[in-house]
Amino acid sequence: MNFATWPPLLVVDVEGNGTTPPDLVEIAALPIRDGRPDTSTAKAWLIRPARPVTAHAAGIHGLTMDVLQDQPRWPQIADTVRSFLATTWIAAHNAHVEYRELGRHLPGWAPAGAIDTLRLAKATYKDLPAYSLDALIKHVRPDLTQAPRAGRHRATYDAYATAQLLLAMAAEYDTWDQLIAVAVPPHLPGAPEPEKDPTLW
Repeated sequence: MNFATWPPLLVVDVEGNGTTPPDLVEIAALPIRDGRPDTSTAKAWLIRPARPVTAHAAGIHGLTMDVLQDQPRWPQIADTVRSFLATTWIAAHNAHVEYRELGRHLPGWAPAGAIDTLRLAKATYKDLPAYSLDALIKHVRPDLTQAPRAGRHRATYDAYATAQLLLAMAAEYDTWDQLIAVAVPPHLPGAPEPEKDPTLW
């Protein structure tokens, strides 16, 4: 895989407060440059949600209302997040979630494309018993020594782990077009157009 042919791409991860629909409590956006996660230009935001964090959600990511009490509300950072994401390609594990929630919080925002590392993993490793982020980390054993200290289920850590998994799986494909052919779900931006039957007119 020639990573120089890749368009600008951000690996993103979001964490919510556990309500339906969720308020965002953390966003991470990690650029991929020259085939590596570029932590020097990565961005992350903590957000104080309008509604309290549920006990279940706090038990997963550890972001309680006490932790978030001094963080900005979403309207205070929405324009900054929109500007950083711009129209760049995104990648995420189960990308439907990030695409849906970022789109709901940023009306009118649309990435150039959306790679789903869950879909990519199912195409790349066909016989695994599970395809969760934890299962893939165990199978692929990516280098996570430089991962943020926040730990699993925090957006910064999960984005870094997803980036390393994406790069490991991308090495199994020869070109960007081959990669996105299997990694972009049909109803998300960037999905290849299906071939049309030839006609006489």
